[in-house]
Amino acid sequence: MGENKLGVSEVKQKTTRSVLLGAAFLMATSSIGPGFLTQTTVFTQQLAASFGFVILISLILDIFAQVNVWRIIAVSGLRGQEIANKVIPGLGVVLAILIVMGGLAFNIGNVAGAGLGLNAMLGLDPIKGAIISALFAIFIFVVKEAGKAMDRVAQIAGFVMMLLMMYVAISTSPPVGEAIVNTFKPEQISIFAIVTLVGGTVGGYITFAGGHRLLDAGVKGVESLPEVTKSSVTGILVTGIMRVALFLAVLGVVSQGLAIDPDNPPASVFQLAAGDIGYRMFGVIMWAAAITSVVGAAYTSVSFIRSFSPVIEKYHNWIIILFIVISTLTFAFVGRPVTVLLLVGALNALILPLALGTLLIAAYKKNIVGDYKHPIWLTIGGGIVTVVMGVLGIMTLIEQIPLLFK
Repeated sequence: MGENKLGVSEVKQKTTRSVLLGAAFLMATSSIGPGFLTQTTVFTQQLAASFGFVILISLILDIFAQVNVWRIIAVSGLRGQEIANKVIPGLGVVLAILIVMGGLAFNIGNVAGAGLGLNAMLGLDPIKGAIISALFAIFIFVVKEAGKAMDRVAQIAGFVMMLLMMYVAISTSPPVGEAIVNTFKPEQISIFAIVTLVGGTVGGYITFAGGHRLLDAGVKGVESLPEVTKSSVTGILVTGIMRVALFLAVLGVVSQGLAIDPDNPPASVFQLAAGDIGYRMFGVIMWAAAITSVVGAAYTSVSFIRSFSPVIEKYHNWIIILFIVISTLTFAFVGRPVTVLLLVGALNALILPLALGTLLIAAYKKNIVGDYKHPIWLTIGGGIVTVVMGVLGIMTLIEQIPLLFK
């Protein structure tokens, strides 16, 4: 009897470990989309070795944002929109609308990225590649254990991307010493690059991807906080490893004086680094980055409307599938609607400060977190991220809105 109990306990521990790792990779791979590859390449071209400093600062801000969000979700046992509605009635609905709009618009870009990935990998037509990729993503949510399937795909894709990225980074022989020096003593600093990286890594739906996944798997309560914190930091570190590897790969190419193609900067880096094989490897990374972002965006966006109706709760997997279908059809028939993406990109900059600020207030409300005492250092760090991203988010909005009317 004792042995049986021990066996059950071991299985439960393994399941929890798998879920925690799955949530970390879901958050990480959701943030490593087509935009991530392009941003990192372009900013490394502009800032050279000084981009290391941007990565360092953005990782610190990311950790404060994610640890706060994941912990408060775990302690309250509520999703982001439910917490927001308890802080200010109706705020959760506003947050859900912003996240669903953002998730849908960016998923069009993710589906396009998956199509381009298969094009580079196998020479397939990008629209056909996008449709095949969408069918693969839909299959994940059709299988019985959709949550486990999603965790597994995120982990495998994450490891494959890391290994390929590290290989390319090593093959370009980057000036590592110069990169390390500039990480702590940069020759130039770009605030815009820091904001773009933080917004792209933990902005929009990504803020809640891992926290909501843990909640759906039943990982919640004060007793789970050590594991939840570890999982959130793991997610950021996985993103950091990918960012550093790609940064070093691009730096290696730039430092050799090779010209990067402005039409497709990341693909150009891989081709210059490793020839035709490098271009195929780029296809694999692009597809893995895009498909995991498609899954993460659809899953997290729908998790924001699940609590609004028992019907949505009951059929949420089918609504996730519908979300992917709409994104794919929009890309296949309309292409990438630039105006929509511009507007949503600007609105996305406001989601992180709105969401994080709301959750920090919730951390001090007994009707949400009970007797839990939120660490003051986390509150201060989270508060700084909220203010910085709020000010810069408003500046982005002011800058982007006039572009819509050109």
